[in-house]
Amino acid sequence: MQMHQFIARHRADLIERCRAKAALRSAADALPAEFEHGISTFLDQLIRNLQVALSAESEMGESAAAHARELLEHGYTLGELVHDYGDLCQAIMDLASELDQSFGVDEFRTFNRCLDNAIADAVTEFAYQRDFQVADREADSLNARLGYFAHELRNHLGTATMALAVIRLGNVGLNGATGAVLDRSLVSLRNLIDRSLAEVRVSAGMPAQHALFSLADFIAETELVAKLEADIKGSVLVVAHVDRHLAVVADRDLLFAAVGNLLQNAFKFTRTDSKVTLNAYAAADRILIDVQDSCGGLPAGDAERLFLPFQQADADKSGMGLGLSIARRSVEANGGRLGVRDIPGEGCVFTIDLPRHWIADPVAA
Repeated sequence: MQMHQFIARHRADLIERCRAKAALRSAADALPAEFEHGISTFLDQLIRNLQVALSAESEMGESAAAHARELLEHGYTLGELVHDYGDLCQAIMDLASELDQSFGVDEFRTFNRCLDNAIADAVTEFAYQRDFQVADREADSLNARLGYFAHELRNHLGTATMALAVIRLGNVGLNGATGAVLDRSLVSLRNLIDRSLAEVRVSAGMPAQHALFSLADFIAETELVAKLEADIKGSVLVVAHVDRHLAVVADRDLLFAAVGNLLQNAFKFTRTDSKVTLNAYAAADRILIDVQDSCGGLPAGDAERLFLPFQQADADKSGMGLGLSIARRSVEANGGRLGVRDIPGEGCVFTIDLPRHWIADPVAA
């Protein structure tokens, strides 16, 4: 019996054997209908190819490519795709051995050539379609972020412009409620721009501009900016004394954005009229910068999840949940680590951990 006749006669058995082999590897409860369709179509074209040698090989390539697209849509991996064709080859050999069926050398050569070409076409199409899927997801994510940025920018800028126009009329002063609206809008604009610029720099892989600078001066600058936001949010900012000799080597802008994001997060979730603490100090050969809030603590299992993009563990869903993710990446770009410690019933302590440096003469520095 020739190979094409053997495959045609035992077609259903071969499909079932392939299905059983694939089911052992698959975590899914059931294989998609496209699996059987792809193997069935491949068998039909393999039979024709064995009958007429090379004339149908391009058709088999199209079938293999279509099979690759179908499996990719159902979440299958490249390895599983290649295994499908390996299963088919093994199933034919096993069944032929069980039935004591032998084939000619030319048929084996044609069979192997068909299988090699089909696998090559399927792998090429799979990689091509996967790249398209990844590009589409990245484009969707970028469009969502740009849309959010434009929307927030327009809102804050519009509010600030209206508040300024009212103040210019002379009926209200800068120290009143309208002045507070202007302050809030400007602070929100600054935070939005700082966070977006930090994300662009880190995502683009731009090299960090490391320099030695005073930790005390850095914290003083951070405090100056954060106090305005604390007043707006109704919180109390407490900043501990910093040793004038302590220093860090880092990209100041990225580190400033990271600490700023942590403070924004603290002000956002801290209970009204409670405090946010900023503390920078040395521990052995490390510099630690702590931002402690009064959020009341985290639900179980939420600590590390907070650093994932688009994660928000509170009822306040303003923003896109990118601040902590950007902060961690900014700290890591400076050769440091960012972690969180939960204090049940009280709040959270976010800690930036950086290598310790020293300024011998702070005044001269």
